Amino acid sequence: MRFKVVIGEQVYEVEVPEELLREAAEFHARLDRDMDRGWQMSRQFVERPDPMQRCQIVADKLLTGIMQNNQATAMLMAGYIALRMPGAIGVDIDTSGEMQNTHLLYA
Repeated sequence: MRFKVVIGEQVYEVEVPEELLREAAEFHARLDRDMDRGWQMSRQFVERPDPMQRCQIVADKLLTGIMQNNQATAMLMAGYIALRMPGAIGVDIDTSGEMQNTHLLYA
């Protein structure tokens, strides 16, 4: 699966192997458990992130993976979003410091 990542004017394609989607279930569950405790989203602390907010949080980690050229992190984070938000083909990541302005892309 190819997952599109828009960062400003740059567009990246993250290739997420199907087997990774299956094998990463425990890693993704651990991410969810971490977010269950609440999360600092830019200037706001969110006690119970909803599914969209969780994807925005993970998109921030995806941004870090891409900027650090860490393909493993990028694939895991892209896979999380694709699995948690069926139909999403990508994400447009806000880089101004407002995580809540990150948007999912659909076909």
